[in-house]
Amino acid sequence: MTFKTLDDLESGQRVLVRLDLNSPVEDGEVQDNRRFDRHATTVKELAEDDHKVVLMAHQGRPGDDDFVSLEQHADILAGHIDRDVQFVADTYGDDALDAIRSLEGGDVLLLENTRMVDEELPEADPETKAETEFVQTLKEEFDAYVNDAYSAAHRKHASLVGFPLVLPSYAGRVMESEYEANSSIATREFDGDVTMVVGGTKATDVIGVMNALDEKVDQFLLGGIAGELFLRADGHDVGYDLEGMNLFDEQWEKNEETIRNVLDEKGDQIVLATDLAFEDENNERAEIPVANITEKDTAYLDVGSDTVATYTPYIHDSEAVFVKGALGLFEDERFATGTTGVLEAIADTDCFSVVGGGDTSRAIEMYGMSEDDFSHVSIAGGAYIRALTGESLPAVELLQEN
Repeated sequence: MTFKTLDDLESGQRVLVRLDLNSPVEDGEVQDNRRFDRHATTVKELAEDDHKVVLMAHQGRPGDDDFVSLEQHADILAGHIDRDVQFVADTYGDDALDAIRSLEGGDVLLLENTRMVDEELPEADPETKAETEFVQTLKEEFDAYVNDAYSAAHRKHASLVGFPLVLPSYAGRVMESEYEANSSIATREFDGDVTMVVGGTKATDVIGVMNALDEKVDQFLLGGIAGELFLRADGHDVGYDLEGMNLFDEQWEKNEETIRNVLDEKGDQIVLATDLAFEDENNERAEIPVANITEKDTAYLDVGSDTVATYTPYIHDSEAVFVKGALGLFEDERFATGTTGVLEAIADTDCFSVVGGGDTSRAIEMYGMSEDDFSHVSIAGGAYIRALTGESLPAVELLQEN
C-alpha cells in the first residue's frame, strides 16, 4: 500500500475527515445503513486518539429529493460511535469556523452537506479545486486531512481532491480496506480458478469488467438486465423492452456489436442463465427454461433455480469469487433467489470473496446472511467498478502521491 494511514498520524491533531454518508431518504427521513457503521470505525479511532475531529460528507445532489441537510446524519453517526456528534449548518463560513475552533481533543463535529457549496460539485482538476475558497479557508484550521470516502473516490470534487494538495493526507480505515480488497483482483495471484458473478442494470459495466479482467477471471456468471442482453445476443427471444419498459432497447442499440464481439471472443469464459423467473397470473414467482422461450411476453425479474444450481459448482470450485451487481430484483423477496443463491454458495465456500457493486451488498443484510462469511463486502458502487476495470480513482491517486 502506497498511501499513509491512521497508523502514521500523530495523536492530538486537528483533523478534517471526508466520509461518504450518502443514504436513502424516505419521506424526509434519512435511513441508517452500513456506511455509518463502517465509517464509525475511523471516526471513533480518531476521537479516541484525542484528535479534534471535523467531518465532511455529501447527501444527494441539488434538485433531487434526497438533497437534504446532514443534521440527521450527525444523530445517526453518534449512535454508531457511542459519543456525541456536534452539527453546524455551515461548511466554511463564520459559523463553521467558530464551531471548529471551539473543539476540544476527542470532540467530533459534522459540517453541513458539502454539495451545498457551489465550489464542490463541478468536476475539475485537483489543482483547480485546491484553489477554491472552500479549500483555502478550511485548510488553515487543520493539521491533517483524512479521506475515508472510497465510494466517492472516482469523483473530482473539492472535498475529495482539493485538500490532499494543501494538507498532509491519510487514508481512513474504510478507504484502506476497500482499496486493498477491491484492487486484489488485479494485484493478487490466485492459484485456483477465479470466478466473477456479474449482473446489474448496465451492459457497459459488464462489458468493461469482462474486457479488463478476461486474463484474470476463469469464468463470468451472468444475470440481471445485462445477462438478459447477452442471452439476446446468443439468439434467445429476450433482452428487449415490452410496453412501459425502458431497460433494454437503448442499451442494445448502443452495445449490440460489442456484446456480440465479447460473446464471440470470450464465449468459453461466459456462463449464461439457463432459466428465468417472472410473475405469473397469481402474482407468484414462476420460472421458464430459456430454451423454451419462443416469445418474450412478460418481464423477467430474476434468474431461475436451475441457473443457481448451474452456477453453484463454479463457485464451490473457485479460489476467489468477485460479485458485481445483482442477478435479479432481490428487493422483492419473490425474485431474490438468484442473488441470494449465489451469495449463499459463496458463503458456504472457503474462498477469497468480494461482494460489491451498487446495492448488491444490501442483499446480505436483507436476507439474514452474515458479512463475516465473505472476505470483504464493499459499500462502493462506481468506485468498485473502476477498481475492477483498472480505471483511475483520482482521490486514491492523490493520497498515494501526497
